[in-house]
Amino acid sequence: MQAEKQAEEAAIVAAGGITSSNNETEREGDGGDGKEEDGHGLSMKGLLWHGGSAWDAWFSCASNQVAQVLLTLPYSFSQLGMLSGVILQLFYGILGSWTAYLISVLYIEYRTRKEKENVRFKNHVIQWFEVLDGLLGPYWKAVGLAFNCTFLLFGSVIQLIACASNIYYINDRLDKRTWTYIFGACCATTVFVPSFHNYRIWSFLGLGMTSYTAWYLAIAAVIHGQRDGVAHSGPTKLVLYFTGATNILYTFGGHAVTVEIMHAMWKPQKFKYIYLMATLYVFTLTLPSAAAVYWAFGDELLTHSNAFSLLPKSGWRDAAVILMLIHQFITFGFACTPLYFVWEKVIGMHDTKSFCVRAVSRLPVVVPIWFLAIIFPFFGPINSAVGALLVSFTVYVIPAMAHILTYRTPAARQNAAEKPPFFLPNWTAMFVVNAFIVGWVLVVGFGLGGWASTTNFVRQVNTFGLFAKCYQCPKPPPPPLAAGPMPQQTHR
Repeated sequence: MQAEKQAEEAAIVAAGGITSSNNETEREGDGGDGKEEDGHGLSMKGLLWHGGSAWDAWFSCASNQVAQVLLTLPYSFSQLGMLSGVILQLFYGILGSWTAYLISVLYIEYRTRKEKENVRFKNHVIQWFEVLDGLLGPYWKAVGLAFNCTFLLFGSVIQLIACASNIYYINDRLDKRTWTYIFGACCATTVFVPSFHNYRIWSFLGLGMTSYTAWYLAIAAVIHGQRDGVAHSGPTKLVLYFTGATNILYTFGGHAVTVEIMHAMWKPQKFKYIYLMATLYVFTLTLPSAAAVYWAFGDELLTHSNAFSLLPKSGWRDAAVILMLIHQFITFGFACTPLYFVWEKVIGMHDTKSFCVRAVSRLPVVVPIWFLAIIFPFFGPINSAVGALLVSFTVYVIPAMAHILTYRTPAARQNAAEKPPFFLPNWTAMFVVNAFIVGWVLVVGFGLGGWASTTNFVRQVNTFGLFAKCYQCPKPPPPPLAAGPMPQQTHR
C-alpha cells in the first residue's frame, strides 16, 4: 500500500499537481499533525478542528455564499420582479462558479511553477494577490490586493450590520447602533482561529443554520399568505432594477477567499468543481425563500430590506434569527481571516510560530471594520454598492482577465498545469467565455450597477444620515396629548 501511495504522489507531481504530503508540511504552523490530515487519525481534535478534505471545502464555499444576503434577496426580488430575480440568480450563480474555477486553475498554475523552483510554503498561506504577482507581475499584485482587501473589509462590515439588524427583531430595547458595538466586540474573537484549515465544524454548522433560516423564510411566508392588496409591480425604475441585480451579483461573488480555502485543502487539485456543487445547493435555499417572501409581501419589501422585519414574531422566527447571528459570526471570520493574513505579512508576523502573538497582532484589523459598520448601517443597499464597485472586479473581471493573460502565449498553453475543461473544445473557447464575462460585468455590473447602487446608497445617506442610530426601525408612536381643561366657547 505504501508503495502504491508513493507512486500515486509521484504521478501527481509529474503532472504538475500538488501532493498531500507537501500540504501536511505547510499545516504544521496551524497545529496539524500528519496522521489526522491524511485521514488515518480519528481524534476529536481532528474531527472538529483539522479540515482539509474536499467536503470541508464544499461546506466552506456553500456556507460562505449564503449568510446575511439570504435576508436581502426578497428585497432584490421586489426591485427586479419575480422573473428577473430567478433568471439573474441562475445566471450569476453560473458566472460565479466559472470564475471560481478560473481562480483555482491559476492557483494550481502558480503553485506548480513555484514547486518546480523548489519553493516551499511552510507556515505561509498563499493568497490571491500572490498568485497574481507570481503569474503576471507586481502591477497585477497591487490591483488584486487593493480590490480584494477592500471587498473583504466591507464584507466584514456587512456582517456586523446584519448582526445588529437581526438581533433587533428579538430585543428592541437597544437600538441597532448599540448592538453593533456589542457584536463588534464579539466578532473580534475570530482573531483566535488560525486559518481556514480550522473552520471544519464551523462551516458544517453554518450551512445547517442557513438551511434552517432559508426554509423557515419560505414556509413562514407561505403559511402567512399574501397581504391584503399585495402588489408585485417590479421592476418600476432602472435605479431599483440594477440595484437589485448587483445585490444578486454580490450573492454569488463570495469567492474572494477561494485561494485561502484551496490552500487549506490536503489536495487542492480536487477543488475544480467544488464551487459549482456548492452553488447548486445554494440555489435550493435562495430561490424558494426569496420567491416565497416576495409572493407574500410584494412591494412592501421595497422599504424593508431585511426579510425578518415583515414576518410575524414567533419562536420559529427567533430561532432563525439566533442561528443566523451565529452564522454571521462565522462568516465574519471567513471574510476577516484573509485580511488577518495580509496584515500579518505587512507587519512581519505571518511566520511567527507563537499563535498567541499572531492573534494579538490581528486585533487592529477589527477596529476600522467596527467603525465603518457604525458609519454606514444601511442593510441591503450596502450589499449592492459593494457588489457593483468591488465584487465586479475582484470576483469576475480580474480572474477572467488574469486567465487570458496567463495563457496568452502558445508556450504557456502547452505547459499549462490545467487544460481546458471537457465541455469546452479548446483554449479559444475559454478565452471567448472569459471575454464575455469581462464585457458583461464591466457594462452591466460595474457600469449600470454602479450608477444604480451608488444613487440608492446616497439616497439612504440623505434620508437617514451617517451614524444612523436605528436604520429602518419602526417609528415610535406619538406621545398621548396631556389632558387639560376644555376650551370655552365664545358667543358673539
